[in-house]
Amino acid sequence: MPNILKNKKIIISAGASGIGWAIAKVCLSKGATVFINDIDKKYLNKVKQHPLNKKKLFAYECDASNENDVKNLFKQISKKTKKIDALINNVGIAGPTGTIEKLKSKDWEQTLKINVISHFYFIKLAIPMLKKNKGGSIINLSSGAGIMGFPLRSPYAASKWAVIGVTKTLAMELGKFKIRVNAICPGTIKGNRMVRVIKDKAKFLKVSKKSIEKDFVSMASMNCWIYEEDIGKLCSFLISTDGERISGQAIPVDGNATRMD
Repeated sequence: MPNILKNKKIIISAGASGIGWAIAKVCLSKGATVFINDIDKKYLNKVKQHPLNKKKLFAYECDASNENDVKNLFKQISKKTKKIDALINNVGIAGPTGTIEKLKSKDWEQTLKINVISHFYFIKLAIPMLKKNKGGSIINLSSGAGIMGFPLRSPYAASKWAVIGVTKTLAMELGKFKIRVNAICPGTIKGNRMVRVIKDKAKFLKVSKKSIEKDFVSMASMNCWIYEEDIGKLCSFLISTDGERISGQAIPVDGNATRMD
């Protein structure tokens, strides 16, 4: 439905590429005003060439794992608007691949800092803007690894399970303010991040990348990849009035994944 998000104001973390940019494009196509941020200058510069830039699309440089950066980001956004309709916590990294005894502490810490603590920084500052709006939506990007185990990816799985816990708790805390909180759990997304994951797993197991790719796709009953735009479509629905009674849910978009091994 065109214009289902007309006049909606949406913040998307790590929104200049990958899933974040796919979400941004879907929301823009449905009439929203979108505020994205990213640490990657190259992708930000590309976004700034978008025809809707400075009208419906605003892009800012921000390290989501740096609390001061996030505070400065919200100060900049507050110059454009005092209230928002939605926050989409998309920022995240794949983390290291390997059995737990071979992983480094610093890699564990970095994965949790970016995948969980960054969400806290954004949520803390977004809640007052959602309350001024008298309701809205927070969407946290978790993963299939947030509802199943994920061998060789323990820090990633730990972080994505944490996102589910935060989501369900916030839904209980914020329901009285008409703020909905949900998590989306993507399956095997076709994109650059999955290319790196497949490469790392193939290297660790000493097998071909093609065999790892085939195995990932076979984990879903539908035997298919998930596309970044699929996540954008669900975000659009959850932000719209069509999703105004949905909260506290962890919603898979994974072609019915039955395993992650």
